Amino acid sequence: MPTAGDQPAAPRQGDGAASPAPGAAPAPTVPAAAPAGRYGAAGRGSGDRGLMIVGAVLGVLFLAFIAWSGISYIGKQDVTGELTGFTVVSDTEVEVTLQVRKADGTPAVCTVRSQAEDGLEVGRVDFRFEAEGTTVHRAHTLRTTERATSAELLSCAAGD
Repeated sequence: MPTAGDQPAAPRQGDGAASPAPGAAPAPTVPAAAPAGRYGAAGRGSGDRGLMIVGAVLGVLFLAFIAWSGISYIGKQDVTGELTGFTVVSDTEVEVTLQVRKADGTPAVCTVRSQAEDGLEVGRVDFRFEAEGTTVHRAHTLRTTERATSAELLSCAAGD
């Protein structure tokens, strides 16, 4: 005959000894809520919204200033130039090709320099473009003190 010690004890409420029935899903656990006031408010406050509006307005004003300064800078340039090519002709000459855009009737002066392989400047000259149209594309010879390896357009401006 079985004795009381041979029978499994019935699980008691809340001791966690009960196991789910075979094939049953485990009971879901509910995470504990964070302590109130520990991590701040759950939503954004009106102070953050005000800062976002001020930041957006300042950002728009900054971009408008950049656009205005760029347009005014480009608008003030009466003469623009571009070095479209160069050829080293000899140890003392470089042929440069320049394209200059300017207002009709405005003379222009463009400064070109040439450098040797070691970076030393070996030639510099100002080329004048008289009032002969709005776009001028012309080749010029730049004399150098030794063999050049490069040519660079430094500036173009309205001439006197």
